[in-house]
Amino acid sequence: MLSDYICNKPTIETDRCNLRPMRAEDVPALKEWMPDSSIYTYWGKRPSKAEKNPELLFEKDEKPTRSFHLGIAEKETDRVVGDIWVYLIEKNRMAAVAIRLARRVRGQGLGTECLSAMTRFCFEKTELQRLWAQVDVRNAASCSILEKCGYKREGHIRQGRMVNTWCDYYIYGILAS
Repeated sequence: MLSDYICNKPTIETDRCNLRPMRAEDVPALKEWMPDSSIYTYWGKRPSKAEKNPELLFEKDEKPTRSFHLGIAEKETDRVVGDIWVYLIEKNRMAAVAIRLARRVRGQGLGTECLSAMTRFCFEKTELQRLWAQVDVRNAASCSILEKCGYKREGHIRQGRMVNTWCDYYIYGILAS
């Protein structure tokens, strides 16, 4: 149940990573990739003040929420090399997902591995029945990750608003069934 994770976020294990809550000790690793402008090319916004200065992410106590924002930590080193979200949860039935990875780990199948694990977790451990994502049509890598994880392209929005950017984007979705 989502209510089980309002205060205590899960750790989800994959072959190479742990999807886990981020901690202040992760700041040096976050500083290596989070301010990298290439991450924001198709993200729909520029890096925030906290993304440019990751220590700001840990200045305030985290508020209880049904949403997940987990770091993607390599098992061998416990270094956070990306993050993954489940957010915009509607009536405990559907939610949006997003993932981003440091440049040095892209193209190694890590995105597929982590999104698959998060999708499985959502459908097996919560009452969520549908997950969806918005992807800039130019972001072939993210489209590929979603499709490898079983998400279906459900729509094409022309010149729509994705976060703070006007662009063409696809809507992908997957059902628990």
